[in-house]
Amino acid sequence: MDQENLVEVGRVTHYFTKISVAVVELKAPLAVGDCIVIKGPTTDFEQVVESMQIEHKNVHRAEAGQSVGLKVAQRVREKDIVYKKL
Repeated sequence: MDQENLVEVGRVTHYFTKISVAVVELKAPLAVGDCIVIKGPTTDFEQVVESMQIEHKNVHRAEAGQSVGLKVAQRVREKDIVYKKL
């Protein structure tokens, strides 16, 4: 995978196992429909953002500094880094 096509957008701060939702602290804007890559010591997968929530309310876009809940396809861990594919 090309590293130069990835830009870091945030970091996983929490993961809810039963509902497969990751809490991501954003460093850059993220929108529904964006293709993201989540990487960590034991994590490495790609997916499209299908739903995103802030305070249990669905949002289509979130800005840097916000924490969002993301439905994820696989298990993630705290401190995993979230990248957006350009």
